[in-house]
Amino acid sequence: MNNEPETPVAHEMTPGGSVRLPDAEGLLNGWRQKPLLRDLRPLGSPTCCRKRACREATTSILRCCERTLGRSRSRPPEGAARAGAAPGRRRGAREGSGAQGVRAARLREGRAASAAGMRPPALLALLSCSAAFALVSEERKEKAKPSQDLEQSSLSKKHGVDLKEIVFVIQSQSNSFHSKRAEELKRNILKQAANLTQDLPRVLLLHQLAKQEGAWTVLPLLPHFSVTYSKNSAWIFFCEEETRIQIRRLLEALRRYDPSKEWFLGKALHDEESTIIHHYAFSENPTAFKYPDFAAGWALSIPLVNKLTKRLKSEPLKSDFTIDLKHEIALYIWDKGGGPALTPVPEFCTDHAGPHCATTFYSFLPLCGTPVKKEEVFVAVKTCKKFHGDRIPIVKRTWAAQASLIEYYSDFAESPIPTVDLGIPNTDRGHCGKTFAILERFLNRSHDKIAWLVIVDDDTLISISRLRHLLSCYDSRDAVFLGERYGYGLGTGGYSYVTGGGGMVFSREAIRRLLASNCRCYSNDAPDDMVLGMCFSGLGVPVTHSPLFHQARPVDYPKDYLSHQIPISFHKHWHIDPVKVYLTWLAPSEEDDATRETQKDPREEL
Repeated sequence: MNNEPETPVAHEMTPGGSVRLPDAEGLLNGWRQKPLLRDLRPLGSPTCCRKRACREATTSILRCCERTLGRSRSRPPEGAARAGAAPGRRRGAREGSGAQGVRAARLREGRAASAAGMRPPALLALLSCSAAFALVSEERKEKAKPSQDLEQSSLSKKHGVDLKEIVFVIQSQSNSFHSKRAEELKRNILKQAANLTQDLPRVLLLHQLAKQEGAWTVLPLLPHFSVTYSKNSAWIFFCEEETRIQIRRLLEALRRYDPSKEWFLGKALHDEESTIIHHYAFSENPTAFKYPDFAAGWALSIPLVNKLTKRLKSEPLKSDFTIDLKHEIALYIWDKGGGPALTPVPEFCTDHAGPHCATTFYSFLPLCGTPVKKEEVFVAVKTCKKFHGDRIPIVKRTWAAQASLIEYYSDFAESPIPTVDLGIPNTDRGHCGKTFAILERFLNRSHDKIAWLVIVDDDTLISISRLRHLLSCYDSRDAVFLGERYGYGLGTGGYSYVTGGGGMVFSREAIRRLLASNCRCYSNDAPDDMVLGMCFSGLGVPVTHSPLFHQARPVDYPKDYLSHQIPISFHKHWHIDPVKVYLTWLAPSEEDDATRETQKDPREEL
């Protein structure tokens, strides 16, 4: 440690981090091509100068250079030196008092000597030190070049979070298409990180973290995150497999928040009106409660993870429904005002809002090859006699023409439609008996070349053409059970299921496995979608989730949420014009644009 008294010297820093002495640099530039500079370069490069230049203040470099030259300087009067060293005058101090005044006098003396063609000792010392500064600056630049270090990238270090302190969790799925997409995103994150620092972050795939059915709901995994990462991490950052991340901007955004505090960060969504999918919560003011758009990414600070873990241990998750996970996680964290509300982060984006965005979301309708042929998709519409006159005409007026193979299953045969009577009485609650009859009819009577079965309600609005694009990404030889995923009792060993209103999609192989088992309805009026979820869970066939299927109407979802989707389905005719909804959201005119967007392989975006 240097114990010499400091002599303050007026200086300023360049953007590159080197020291600039205005007068000295001017002189140095004037002599740059002259023999004097070549003579002085060895004087500015002894080990003592170079080491101290890297480690100490500007004045220490000056003294080192003076010692190297073997010249002595006259010191300012004692009182002036003390005045020059007073707090608040170390930078930008005015010339004219203390050591600064002496230095200014020497510079004036040097200029006069230079004009007379002389090389006075003061000028010689000044130039040698200027050369030393130049060398030090060059040395610093050379050290910074190979690294594009985070320190040199102008990132804010207000809270000093490093990339290795962020744990990335991709909300992945086990289906081969989705797991590959998640792996591609993981490689992209690590590649960006390698270009910024040698200390790479951890990137986890959600479906690999636990075999338990409810891992996708995130909350059951918080104790694992707390135990494993609380000692050496600051943030858990979650994203979807199609989220695009600019790692440098993300790190810069997170550094604005003190990681020692409890933070819940994300892009804020809110309901436009109270909605059934949120159990009509905050009905007096639906816009008041904010919850994150998972597509933009969301983050929990480690102190908040630890707090939630303690709560989970003392108060296990209730055995009820998981319908809209992002809303339910926000409710759990908020804890009726006992926990933090979501803090909106403007850098978390879903569209290309500008260069400030740390995340964006690639909105696309997957196309992994040629769309599945119409003849490979069979559509089953569940209906009953009382809806033959109002709902079936809407199906035929909107989307039915897109289906090459379609049948209407009812409790009453009506030839003009026509409907097929399955011999199952209509029930007011669930339709499990009818659904299993449809599955058996499909497997036993349809041709093997028909690879997919879609079961919808008579008030479902769907785009079969978009569905055919989506199905190109799945292998019908696998057991695929696809749609909008819900959950029941996942905190206590429950199961996931595809909610029926948005449409349930089955591969032929999935149906074969189901009917080969002994899993059946416990009654005709049991909820068909939940029984199917329970059966497939027991068979080890996972639900494959797609947010493009919707159990409710467009008005039940935030506009910002739907803005980055190309939806496949909606459900219910309550208080809406279903034909208008179809034309607005699902009709072929909109679909043509979606199709053009999918022609580019989504993997190119990674």
